[in-house]
Amino acid sequence: MYKFLVFLLIVPALFANVDTDMDGVDDIVDQCPGTLITDLVDIKGCGIESLVSPHHYDIIVGASYSQMNSNSNAKTDTYTKSLSADYYYKNYSAQISTSHSTSKSASLNDNGLGDTTLAAGYIFNIQPNLSGRVGAGIVLPTYKSTLNNNNTDYIASLNLTYTMDKINLFAGYNFTMTNDDDIPNTVVYQNAHGMSAGVGYSVNEKLYVNGSYSRADSTSKNTEDTESISMMGSYSLDQHWFTSASYAYGLSDSTSDHYLSANLGYRF
Repeated sequence: MYKFLVFLLIVPALFANVDTDMDGVDDIVDQCPGTLITDLVDIKGCGIESLVSPHHYDIIVGASYSQMNSNSNAKTDTYTKSLSADYYYKNYSAQISTSHSTSKSASLNDNGLGDTTLAAGYIFNIQPNLSGRVGAGIVLPTYKSTLNNNNTDYIASLNLTYTMDKINLFAGYNFTMTNDDDIPNTVVYQNAHGMSAGVGYSVNEKLYVNGSYSRADSTSKNTEDTESISMMGSYSLDQHWFTSASYAYGLSDSTSDHYLSANLGYRF
């Protein structure tokens, strides 16, 4: 009889403090069961604040190589180092990026800063599997030039992505408002339109690959449109570190014949 009474006393005690969602509020009084473990809750067990910040950042460093053969068969090799920083808040994003390049050929040995770009974007849902992104930015001419192309340009873009399980289809359009001054009888600048489209595949939670085609007007009326096909892969090393690599093959004379890049990023 004694053991039976002890059992009757212990069992209710064990079940009196059950907290299934581990928010610190017993199930018997929890009015919002299933709250995330990262949520701060009130005495009723209902979330009042998430302990996971909606603000996210990353820094990405990169290196690239491009090779271009001119009509005179003179080969130009260009080596570029890049740096970018991104800020994300819910569906909004902002970015600053810059680069430093060195170009070498039989008649050229030049190096210096490239453009510096400030941009912002917003992602919106159109349908459950279809999302869009609008973006805008300015291109600051942080380089020395003898071609009068050292004025601030403006960019705008629209991208659509359709996701089907591990596969996604994407397409984009961009517009560049070119404010550079023409050089009489040499260079006439123009606004430029560009488009791209491709397909991507999520191999697993860490690895993503895609292939795409892109075509864009040259900002100079005297130059052929740029056209290329490319492939890219990105891989998450862990919760913070990630990397990516890409290769592009030029389909027009105004585009680099070969372009290789590798990037390493840290998110926090």
